[in-house]
Amino acid sequence: MDNRSEQKAENSPLYPAIDPFSHEMLDVGAGHKVYLEQSGARDGYPVVVVHGGPGAGCSASMRRYFDPTKYRIIMFDQRGCGRSLPYASIEHNTTWDLVRDMEQIRTHLGVDQWAVFGGSWGATLSLIYAQTHPESVSHLILRGVFLMTQPELDWFYGGGAGKFWPELWQRFVSVIPEDERDDLISAYHKRLFSGDMREEMRFGTTWTHWENALASFQSNGFGGHCPPAYARTFARIENHYFINDGFLDQDQKILNNMEKIRHIQGYIVQGRYDMICPPATAYELSRKWPRCDLRIMSYAGHAMSEPKISSELVSIMDKLRF
Repeated sequence: MDNRSEQKAENSPLYPAIDPFSHEMLDVGAGHKVYLEQSGARDGYPVVVVHGGPGAGCSASMRRYFDPTKYRIIMFDQRGCGRSLPYASIEHNTTWDLVRDMEQIRTHLGVDQWAVFGGSWGATLSLIYAQTHPESVSHLILRGVFLMTQPELDWFYGGGAGKFWPELWQRFVSVIPEDERDDLISAYHKRLFSGDMREEMRFGTTWTHWENALASFQSNGFGGHCPPAYARTFARIENHYFINDGFLDQDQKILNNMEKIRHIQGYIVQGRYDMICPPATAYELSRKWPRCDLRIMSYAGHAMSEPKISSELVSIMDKLRF
């Protein structure tokens, strides 16, 4: 969560806050309507912003990474997230549903090709979308790379990150009986989908706090205030994806299919001290991607709002050529 002012401070690289010039609820089928908005220049180069989570939703601050005189900024809330309906639904909510939604958005808006901009889970979905529709993507701009693999889940939910934050890790695991702690994703799943709203909110808050608390390089271990209803939704959708292995049929599916997008120009901005998605994953991805420009930022963690990450993302978008 980024609590900085929406105004462009002198030491901030972000563009001033702007309002959308259009927004709508797009019917994507199976009972889902996806919130879709556009801002910036109507005739600008299209860039689609793919938010993280899964389960987080897009925010107004995400528009501020793009020159509004240069870009047609397209943002949407993924199924079940943000302003999309039905809220918090996991029915017909898989990676492949989201890939289809993105392609429907592109054709609905009359876009031939767009730049795809995503971080964390947004990077996962951006890569899978590009591998499925390589002809639709001109550039990939990624941050805090996550590839939806078992080693990554083991790192964050199996005790790896907990070795750096033992007091927060203890808080995360202590609510689970000892005989279930060998598989925390499953243990939380049982409680996040128990049918008891009070219990789901309590475990959703604990799940979400663990992630938020580790997002910033300068974290003091406080994950910020998170409304219980939002925390429940975020945790349920994220857990739904993780317990289903991202709905991918291979653990290394993205890495195994990099040949499909080797021609696409890519940029990765990665925090050196990213506790949620360690830089080894971004490095491995870059080795399989000939046209990838990997930029590992010192003194930066996972969050998009980290000063060095924000600055580098704005610099890349300012200099992008089409």
